[in-house]
Amino acid sequence: MQEDGFAPRQILTGLIGAGIGPSLSPALHEREARELGLECTYTRFDLDDLGLPPDAVGDLLTSARAEGRAGVNVTHPCKQLVIAQLDELSPDAAAIGAVNTVVFEGDRLVGHNTDWSGFRDGFTAGLPDVALDDVVLLGAGGAGAAAAHALLSLGVGTLTVLDVDADRANGLARDLSGRFGDRRARGGEVAELGSRVAVADGLVHATPVGMAEHPGLPLPAELLRPELWVAEIVYRPLETPLLREAQARGCRTLDGGRMAVHQAAEALRLFTGVDPDPARMLRHLAELVGAVPTSTDSTSADSTSAESAQGGGAGRVA
Repeated sequence: MQEDGFAPRQILTGLIGAGIGPSLSPALHEREARELGLECTYTRFDLDDLGLPPDAVGDLLTSARAEGRAGVNVTHPCKQLVIAQLDELSPDAAAIGAVNTVVFEGDRLVGHNTDWSGFRDGFTAGLPDVALDDVVLLGAGGAGAAAAHALLSLGVGTLTVLDVDADRANGLARDLSGRFGDRRARGGEVAELGSRVAVADGLVHATPVGMAEHPGLPLPAELLRPELWVAEIVYRPLETPLLREAQARGCRTLDGGRMAVHQAAEALRLFTGVDPDPARMLRHLAELVGAVPTSTDSTSADSTSAESAQGGGAGRVA
């Protein structure tokens, strides 16, 4: 909090993407900034409202920098398109091939990917010490790719990537194997889900199924067993049908709120140079979503929804 008699430091940021009117990012960033003694104005640059095509992202970056913004978040459909507009990429953004945070450093535009670190940090906080020998990732879109990078960085032995588009799943698996080592990742069709989940330690769900506009379960409920942990990327609602069913069947679970919060916290740190408090941001998110975080782990703290798996994520994590 700012000291008495001192005006808070002003921070201008924003979000570029399509259909981002429901995004919770403005409130999440602005609330935490106030807790840190900053005054943040976080503006939506909605391509749909502006009547602009996705490749206008470069012009929006130019305008945002001219307005004195510290940087912007970027979401679907611009996470790949924005790369051509940047002067530099962080190593992880370059490896994943997607950017969700652009920081303006003088005349340089530097791209980062905080989706992967958001999943990593949320996972290690919410599901510590779970088995990681064999994990199934359902959904190979942008959020799935970020989660895959995080999972293999955390030491997952074998990651099976399944998607309705088998070519996309296989392509992501090849890319991951090239970065993390042969046979660390394999792709496949959704038809393999039953046989793969039956022998897996954990399941990461990264498709839109479970969001309000995509109700239902992404897999047959009988595939869920107590030995299986389940991590969700969808966070609107925080308690998805998948998490409810998994909890009822004795699974350890992790809601998508942790990824959403930790990616936002890292973006805010990059914009301001100040370390946010993810636990406090989780409480903010729970208030904003109108629910309580649903991680069943004992460390549960007192990502708009995941980006569309088809369009680049499971719910607009930014």
